[in-house]
Amino acid sequence: MHASPAHTVLDAAAARCDTLPCRRVSRPSPPRCLHPFLPFTHPSCATNDDPTRLSSPVRWYGRAVQHEAIPQALLGMDVLCQAKSGMGKTAVFVLTTLNQLVVKEGEVSVVVMCHTRELAYQIGNEYNRFAKYMPGVKCAVLFGGVPRAQHVKLVEDEKPCIIVGTPGRVMDLAESGDLKLDKVKHFILDECDKMLETLDMRKQVQAVFLKTPHEKQVMMFSATLPPEIRPVCLKFMSDPMEIYVESDSKLTLHGLQQYYVKLKPEEKNRKLADLLDQLEFNQVVIFVSKVVRARELDRLLKECNFPSMHIDGGMAQEERIKRYTAFRNYEARILVATNLFGRGIDIERVNIVINYDFPAADEKAGGEPPADQYLHRVGRAGRFGTKGLAISFVSTADDETALASVQKRFEVEIPALPTTIDPKSYMS
Repeated sequence: MHASPAHTVLDAAAARCDTLPCRRVSRPSPPRCLHPFLPFTHPSCATNDDPTRLSSPVRWYGRAVQHEAIPQALLGMDVLCQAKSGMGKTAVFVLTTLNQLVVKEGEVSVVVMCHTRELAYQIGNEYNRFAKYMPGVKCAVLFGGVPRAQHVKLVEDEKPCIIVGTPGRVMDLAESGDLKLDKVKHFILDECDKMLETLDMRKQVQAVFLKTPHEKQVMMFSATLPPEIRPVCLKFMSDPMEIYVESDSKLTLHGLQQYYVKLKPEEKNRKLADLLDQLEFNQVVIFVSKVVRARELDRLLKECNFPSMHIDGGMAQEERIKRYTAFRNYEARILVATNLFGRGIDIERVNIVINYDFPAADEKAGGEPPADQYLHRVGRAGRFGTKGLAISFVSTADDETALASVQKRFEVEIPALPTTIDPKSYMS
């Protein structure tokens, strides 16, 4: 008797899980598991009678983190997952929650929270994209900068079963009773270290968490997970499946070429213009330290006839989303941004990242170490195994110290930028 395609896919995935380059901390599955040995499929393959019963299994060719986390997430286990940027962590919780979702009108089943409005908007788009052929699945994206009444009306009229948002707005609507979370079955934090490292945001997350039922699946994801944050994450979870990268040296992206340029601060503009003239690129993200620098550098690039735009936290929310969408749709090839754009944002055409200002620990970054900021920034290029190029300007003693900390932490040698770079080394 031949094995079914579904079991063949699952067996192959299970075999791959045993050889993954990450450390697993697994515990017995909780009793709330749904379908043992259920292979992962695209949600559109579910039947109308039973959303969890497959009409035609689809093979899933994912990355290591997906092979490791998806089977356990489908069983309803709590998951705490650290994996390098661009390896498909978002797909783990989007697809597994959709696969388990049973739509009931007026009930919110999934709550996803993240630290920036742009990331919430992006995650909401992913849910809408994968739920295209799932009738009745509605997703609402909630964040500040939009009139509160607009979101109250959205929740009342649409009756979404999936909520994606930033903690402040979700907490506000939940505490006022405009958003009912008493039927939630899946609670997810993306970029969980950023969500839990500051007390203000942690209190907001806890307030929303307490509005949800005791029995639910909790999943948390990030590329960086400091030792002091891990115990905080575990307090939200019950016997989670923990997935960690073995060492920080494995967090950097293999297809990403990394260089630095040592120069004086007043030489940055000329060097940047030269690089943009010389390098071949699809899209570029240039990171700066302050809002005013983002605006001025964007103005300078436009004066030099470069197709540039900028995004910063000082903009109205509608304008931020408009520019994010325009850049994602390839309406501009160069984006100047602050750390606001440094985490989670996925633009597939970006193949060059330039640190105009090298990351530095400051209050606006939430005290985040320069090495963590660097990792998230350069992770905007070379995503999901593609090639990319990261160039960092080093102009002060503090920059040199921060660069040394990056090389030590990730056990990587970042050389000086050579005179010429073969485009084949960073163009996929």
